[in-house]
Amino acid sequence: MISDAQWADLLHTRATDPQAVYRLYTSRIRRASLLSDNGTLFLVAADHTARGAMGIPGDPAAMVDRRSLLERLLIALSNPAVDGVLGTPDIVEELLLLGALENKVVIGSMNRGGLAGADWEIDDRFTAYTAQSIVDFRLDGGKMLLRIVDTDAGTVPTLQACADAVTSLAEKNLMAMVEPLPYRRDNGKLTLLKDSLSLARASTVASALGVTSAYTWLKLPAPEDPEAVLSSTTLPTVVLGGVPSARVEDDIASWGRALRHPVVRGLVIGRALLYPPDGDVAAAIDAAAKVLHEGVSA
Repeated sequence: MISDAQWADLLHTRATDPQAVYRLYTSRIRRASLLSDNGTLFLVAADHTARGAMGIPGDPAAMVDRRSLLERLLIALSNPAVDGVLGTPDIVEELLLLGALENKVVIGSMNRGGLAGADWEIDDRFTAYTAQSIVDFRLDGGKMLLRIVDTDAGTVPTLQACADAVTSLAEKNLMAMVEPLPYRRDNGKLTLLKDSLSLARASTVASALGVTSAYTWLKLPAPEDPEAVLSSTTLPTVVLGGVPSARVEDDIASWGRALRHPVVRGLVIGRALLYPPDGDVAAAIDAAAKVLHEGVSA
């Protein structure tokens, strides 16, 4: 939990000492490797609110309370199995000010301009970290979202921007984590395509972005047929959580099936673990850590 004194200090620092953020970026103790000693990567995702995605099933405003969100992130990051966080500058900097990112992997989220529900959602502009800022702030890589809709021309500038970001990060020897998601638009509403062929196609498109794939990782949903989808790439891959279901144990089981594939290196999960139905964040993190260990060991 964040004490009242800690919260007051955070707000005071935000208002009176903006240079404190830069001092913490430059002095943070970084981890030597992206992968843990077990060869895995377990990150908590916290970049949803920057594109206006603030809800979970049954509660459209679940993530609005920033203190509650940060407390949940602190619980997750206190688990030694959690390697770090994927977040936008505001979240990362608040966690820095709370002292939660020492010896942690920090991946900066880059494009959040495709606001949830907006008419232009697929034209997903880069509005957060840049490749240069990720270097300057000593982060460990950058993440970008690539939603592919064949009937929406907004896909094209997003493709180009993601390719440029992959190139820029690779020039600086930094991980580029690409999250390719195929969608269709039905009566104005976007629907994620979960069939194997659509997911594999998105994977192959993302794998070829930029002038080199040497530093590219993929972030993919747990497919119903892991072999059919995950065999489409040799790139290191992490499984995303997506919109949580009503039963976190069902989500965890689906991640476990994907983790058995040799290209999969870990998990990047947000709302499903930070806002479990029973409210027990620590237990949800423990369960995900266990399935990660069992999946990679299988």
